[in-house]
Amino acid sequence: MTARRVAAVDCGTNSIRLLVADADPATGELTDLDRRMRIVRLGQGVDRTGRLAPESLERTFEACREYAAAVRELGATEVRFTATSATRDAENRAEFTEGVRDILGVTPEVVTGDEEAALSFTGATKELTGRADLDTPFLVVDIGGGSTECVVGTDSVRAARSVDIGCVRLTERHLARPDGTVTDPPTAEQVAAIRRDIGAALDEAAGTVPLEEARTLVGLAGSVTTVAGLALGLTAYDSAAIHHARIPYAKVTEVTDALLASTHAERAANPVIHPGRVDVIAAGALILRTLMERTGAHEVIVSEHDILDGIAWKAAGA
Repeated sequence: MTARRVAAVDCGTNSIRLLVADADPATGELTDLDRRMRIVRLGQGVDRTGRLAPESLERTFEACREYAAAVRELGATEVRFTATSATRDAENRAEFTEGVRDILGVTPEVVTGDEEAALSFTGATKELTGRADLDTPFLVVDIGGGSTECVVGTDSVRAARSVDIGCVRLTERHLARPDGTVTDPPTAEQVAAIRRDIGAALDEAAGTVPLEEARTLVGLAGSVTTVAGLALGLTAYDSAAIHHARIPYAKVTEVTDALLASTHAERAANPVIHPGRVDVIAAGALILRTLMERTGAHEVIVSEHDILDGIAWKAAGA
């Protein structure tokens, strides 16, 4: 099978991302041509209202128009668009589906949590499988805006579960005031409430996924990569430095404590933190820290390759 030029779009609760790549199933190589991300907060308010807000939809459609132009320019022959947590929860998801179809010419696949987990596992572990310095099975954890996927497997998925904790959902649930602003920094009581939600969700995940049996923790998505950038002391976000970095539990704890004690202005001034994550990164870091405590993981291997890469492989028929 020859290489194919494919385009993958991953639309989550907080961000929408594009990957255009040449995928070669024969060699297992995915060569990036264009990889970009925009924060659109599609899931803003969904936990409270059950609906996608008009302004959130318009931000998402604007990004889709930008991505459609890139797909045309690079000549991708297959396009796959996957939508996750926010659209699963929304009453008006048909409005979202029709808008995407009009712009990109493809119907969004609103995947289940288990399908999302399998795609994330493929994208994250394809480069790690067979490495002598890593024990298996892997536990792949994808911390998104509205949900977190936990997947255990070696060459393929053994068990997977998606639970409704994410950096946006927990921030809106526990830190947001009625006017939409965020308590800054959070109180001890608010942090304890977030931890209780995370603990309950991990109990739920553990009913399906043997979390403690994993030997290598692989962390995905913006919360994890941002924590890694902060732990590494970067002065700007550097994807190459972050990809496959090994971050010890002690550094994750240090970064999480600093984020929970910081103000909005302090976080916004740090160039490692994307402006769209300034208000939600503390909750995301707390999910990662709590999960490492639960599993006893002494480090997390951070991957910049995740569900987006899994969608690209699916588009290539691999």
